[in-house]
Amino acid sequence: MDGLIEMERLPLEALPDALPDGIDVENYVICTYYVGLPPFMDAKQVAHAAAVEQSTGTWTMVPGETLEVRKRHVAKVIGIYEVPQYEYSTPKDLERRQYIIQVAYPWENFGRQIPMLLSTVIGNISLGGRIKCLDMRFPKEWLKGFKGPQYGIKGLRKLLGVKKRPLLNNMIKPCVYTSAKMGADLAYQAAVGGADIIKDDELLADPEFNTLEERIPLFMEALDKADSEKGEKTLFTVNITDSVPKLFENAERAIELGANALMVNFLAVGYSAFRHVCDTVDVPVLSHMDITGALSYSPITGIGSNIVIGKLTRICGSDITVFPAPYGKAPLLKERFLAMAHDMVMPLRNIKPSMPMPSGGISQGMVEEAVDDLGPDIVIGSGGAIHAHPDGPRAGAIAFRQAIEAKMKGIHVSVYAKEHEELKKAMDSWGSGRTGFDL
Repeated sequence: MDGLIEMERLPLEALPDALPDGIDVENYVICTYYVGLPPFMDAKQVAHAAAVEQSTGTWTMVPGETLEVRKRHVAKVIGIYEVPQYEYSTPKDLERRQYIIQVAYPWENFGRQIPMLLSTVIGNISLGGRIKCLDMRFPKEWLKGFKGPQYGIKGLRKLLGVKKRPLLNNMIKPCVYTSAKMGADLAYQAAVGGADIIKDDELLADPEFNTLEERIPLFMEALDKADSEKGEKTLFTVNITDSVPKLFENAERAIELGANALMVNFLAVGYSAFRHVCDTVDVPVLSHMDITGALSYSPITGIGSNIVIGKLTRICGSDITVFPAPYGKAPLLKERFLAMAHDMVMPLRNIKPSMPMPSGGISQGMVEEAVDDLGPDIVIGSGGAIHAHPDGPRAGAIAFRQAIEAKMKGIHVSVYAKEHEELKKAMDSWGSGRTGFDL
């Protein structure tokens, strides 16, 4: 068995092991994991076996895994940190030892693409029990292979002519409906009331009873009318989610029909398909977060939501990223919410920031807290609080704009509501969104 090598005889540079200072970080994607192991398991052995499993080898040595292959392609465990870090003994009743482990993967193994990246860094090892990928560090040269958002925050502001305030989005409700004309009428009312963006719900794309061919012309006609009345521009992010290649056909068809923006349920179609849409159209693209919970919401398995929604979606080209907000109906820790937004906007080499769009049961009284948490460079995602306003969708949108005005002027929303009828009725219906702040 020529070429068969034994682990104990490998030179150091061929081991799945390295000091973090001993590798050229530009050649590796570095992943950080939480790992929980029974006390009898050796964390170093487990980590090394996983690094080999996800790069050059399998459960036993094979002839083709030569020194040359190992030196060039093996993943490197560059850090194993136990938390808490026991020094001289462990508790007798200890059920589990917990670790933060970092592994560096040669990115030439998978290239500048997301599918094989994910297959490498969280593929088979995702079946290994308590292991969750918490972060990924990408080299400068790897990121150069991605365009990122075409518009991003600055581009969207320029396109809409809005300099400082948060943008306002409205999702048409009901989520699924038969009459495209009814949807267009609702879109008109929300837009003329002040919504900057009208969005299809993620549950409605191109069904036979409400097709893109029917919906887009009606919506764009309604929004053109609203724009002429309010003196502002409105985007319609039409949901083109579908199977491949129909997804790409829908993108082209939607723009031909007059759509000035697109939306994609990015996890349902996959990062690669979503990236292709972003790279091939000239209009803003909004990404919707559905299915994220299946990947991220377990505290001990999966992939961190900051990566799933924040970083990877941005790298693929999302101009606006919808993500769950902890103010409304979403069961989410504030820390996770902030981490997702953090990865959307912080400097990332050549990749522009995506505009965060907190969403999920947000009412007018929650605008103040959202801006306090994220700043004004956000899209407020609103649905029911516009369409269920006591005076209708137009008044619901006006109430949101009044809440935004209040925050930009430094006036508490409950105080501002006393002199603004639409906002007052919204506050009477749903409160301030902050315990103890109703005045």
